[in-house]
Amino acid sequence: MRAQLFLYPLLLLLLLVTSSYSWKKEEFRNCDQTPFCKRARSRKPGSCNLRVADVSISDGDLIAKLVPKEENPESEQPNKPLVLTLSVYQDGVMRVKIDEDQNLNPAKKRFEVPEVIEEDFLNTKLWLTRVKEEQIDGDSSFSSVFYLSDGYEGVLRHDRFEVFARESGSGKRVLSINSNGLFDFEQLREKKEGDDWEEKFRSHTDTRPYGPQSISFDVSFYGADFVYGIPEHATSFALKPTKGPNVEEYSEPYRLFNLDVFEYLHESPFGLYGSIPFMISHGKARGSSGFFWLNAAEMQIDVLGSGWNSNESSKIMLPSDKHRIDTLWMSESGVVDTFFFIGPEPKDVVRQYTSVTGRPSMPQLFATAYHQCRWNYRDEEDVYNVDSKFDEHDIPYDVLWLDIEHTDGKKYFTWDRVLFPNPEEMQKKLAAKGRHMVTIVDPHIKRDESYHIHKEASEKGYYVKDATGKDYDGWCWPGSSSYTDLLNPEIRSWWSDKFSLDSYVGSTKYLYIWNDMNEPSVFNGPEVTMPRDALHHGGVEHRELHNSYGYYFHMATSDGLLKRGDGKDRPFVLARAFFAGSQRYGAIWTGDNTAEWEHLRISVPMVLTLSISGIVFSGADVGGFFGNPDTKLLVRWYQVGAYYPFFRGHAHHDTKRREPWLFGERNTQLMREAIHVRYMYLPYFYTLFREANSSGTPVARPLWMEFPGDEKSFSNDEAFMVGNGLLVQGVYTEKAKHVSVYLPGEESWYDLRSASAYKGGHTHKYEVSEDSIPSFQRAGTIIPRKDRLRRSSTQMENDPYTLVIALNSSKEAEGELYIDDGKSYEFKQGAFIHRRFTFSNGKLISSNAAPSTAGSYTFSSECTVERIILLGLSPGAKTAVIEPGNKKVEIELGPLFIQGNRGSVPTIRKPNVRISDDWSIQIL
Repeated sequence: MRAQLFLYPLLLLLLLVTSSYSWKKEEFRNCDQTPFCKRARSRKPGSCNLRVADVSISDGDLIAKLVPKEENPESEQPNKPLVLTLSVYQDGVMRVKIDEDQNLNPAKKRFEVPEVIEEDFLNTKLWLTRVKEEQIDGDSSFSSVFYLSDGYEGVLRHDRFEVFARESGSGKRVLSINSNGLFDFEQLREKKEGDDWEEKFRSHTDTRPYGPQSISFDVSFYGADFVYGIPEHATSFALKPTKGPNVEEYSEPYRLFNLDVFEYLHESPFGLYGSIPFMISHGKARGSSGFFWLNAAEMQIDVLGSGWNSNESSKIMLPSDKHRIDTLWMSESGVVDTFFFIGPEPKDVVRQYTSVTGRPSMPQLFATAYHQCRWNYRDEEDVYNVDSKFDEHDIPYDVLWLDIEHTDGKKYFTWDRVLFPNPEEMQKKLAAKGRHMVTIVDPHIKRDESYHIHKEASEKGYYVKDATGKDYDGWCWPGSSSYTDLLNPEIRSWWSDKFSLDSYVGSTKYLYIWNDMNEPSVFNGPEVTMPRDALHHGGVEHRELHNSYGYYFHMATSDGLLKRGDGKDRPFVLARAFFAGSQRYGAIWTGDNTAEWEHLRISVPMVLTLSISGIVFSGADVGGFFGNPDTKLLVRWYQVGAYYPFFRGHAHHDTKRREPWLFGERNTQLMREAIHVRYMYLPYFYTLFREANSSGTPVARPLWMEFPGDEKSFSNDEAFMVGNGLLVQGVYTEKAKHVSVYLPGEESWYDLRSASAYKGGHTHKYEVSEDSIPSFQRAGTIIPRKDRLRRSSTQMENDPYTLVIALNSSKEAEGELYIDDGKSYEFKQGAFIHRRFTFSNGKLISSNAAPSTAGSYTFSSECTVERIILLGLSPGAKTAVIEPGNKKVEIELGPLFIQGNRGSVPTIRKPNVRISDDWSIQIL
């Protein structure tokens, strides 16, 4: 009987999991099945009935009331005023908040997402002391105009509520809210007899105890040709219109609602694992601007196509602008807490956005190398065999991962001691080769009284509650599970303590963490997640914070590793769910993709979208998680994946084993060479991660970020830049013999396969071969490499550098190199080397690029430069002189790459100058 009792929940779990293994459209709501979305989409332009009143300045903010122009006694909505707070910050950021008036005692305080905005940002507020009054477009009353930044001002329109940023000289608009009059704010109200607030979807009922509380408004981007961002969706990089005369009648808006979606569809606006309500526009006419809504509830966003309102009769008259893109933002709950970023360049916008939500964390060096993962490596013998096979086949890797089967019965922070009897010894053996291990820790806690984590969480009342106040009980991998309430800082601190070496028995300092299923995934929950009426700390409903649940889990895990290392060791935590600010806590991957060519292709716009939204450390599962890739697809995926910021091979347990040596000698060679490319460019990647950590500028970039005036690059999402120096074009079909490669700009590009120069500003028919994908170095750049191949990045620490100089038409080039200890936070106190390389007038100069205020710590390196490659050097140069020392060296012809002996290019061999020193090399 006991066996039967155990079998029933096991069969239920198997049924739930099996049914989830493929996309089932009916399991997820569309807009018509989501009442707040359906209501917002049905509103007509000009339907907003609000004007601005009682404008004042208080504590450096502009404060005003939004009141109805006309009272509507038949409306179910309260006619209470809303409070608008407008703030201005340094670097061209404007914040607009709208909430219910707390002095009028609303039914509850609306949720505002905590611990996303950086404290340092709040300290940059510009205190408004006065506003000027101006009459706009024949309004009967004046509008408030105020300083935003040099060359820009903000405007609060009174007669017809509207907020916009404009150029102060020309008056040209940049961004606006409610220009189309679609603003609507459903205020909380008392439930009356006969009110039916419940919502039903399939077998689930949402009690909605506070009733409708949605918010919607339009946002307009001026001077824009395209808009981008709002991850996560498996769709094109440039967001396609979802509503308008040329859009399918039943097209869905882009959904932001974190969900566990198995085998997701490509080319779909359906929301996936993470949500960032940040959109960036770009156009040739003006450049870039950005908009961010800090709200963690479900959101739906329409991109309104040209002529979307042409059939609507409205009093709204917007300034004529054929390059304006209108959007409609809809959320189930929360407050209006929005940020305008005026740019005007793409890198300005990402800098402004990450000043609000935080700069990306600086990863450890090992984390930027190659990761090998599978659900699951069976036991210690399997781990040792995989590790030794990498060495046997001369393939470097840095991290080996263990999925859920390594635990004792899906209880996290434990080990199956039959399969993994000596986990500490296993980790130390990998560490002896400079390698690390990652184990999985998910948010669902097995409800087992013998499990110490569950027992403690239950006794302390640390679980999320259901609508009745009991510990919420859902189903996930362990079966019956509960979920810690990580909105509560006390519980986050408790959770982070579980990563100490004493608490996580069997762990070592070489072990790092993987957070999966943190949307949160609940197999028997509505839409495979937690019910919206579940309760969190402070009585907050799950609907209000859903999209940030995984963010707080990621935060607590990262803090745990930080505590474990006494604040000295940089954490590495990979997470699937994310929110604005997740870039501060680690890496993100694009979830459970499929071994199909289209999923390889869509991985590039997905990574680019994450990158411009602050998540600079991201990648897709190489080879596809579900299914068995054909060999050509797997090879092509490695060749593209080598340039992802996060580079990991991963596969489902039902797939065939696919380690790189299992596909024949030739294919092993091709995958080995792809991985070698990544290791060769690690100095460049690490330098780019430091740039991202300093400014928010992503590692992987859309072409238009480097070439903002090149219109042909605006919708190109099959190619991408790595930093400012490399352009990568994937091969996305099995039998491709040629691909079209667009190379932007006016300067040349040097083929990394042949060293041949290709003209910029042209589309080239490029003949592809099996051994590589089209990749180019931009003329005018200098890129550092390390060409000696080791088992892991750690073993490359003292290896010499190669500098690849790609000369432009003026015979000039420049580049940078950043080095630190690769693991600690001492770089924040100045323990780093930052070199700038410039080539001009035939001379290469290495100079210190570190600011004089870097800090009191120092870092030294004995590494030297062993090769300098000169692409585009004029013929005839035979020698060079190194200073100091007046040492003459020969310029010879050598290969562009040591492996494969590709190309034949001018090379200075063994100049042996120290990478950390000032020196120059004059070409004679």
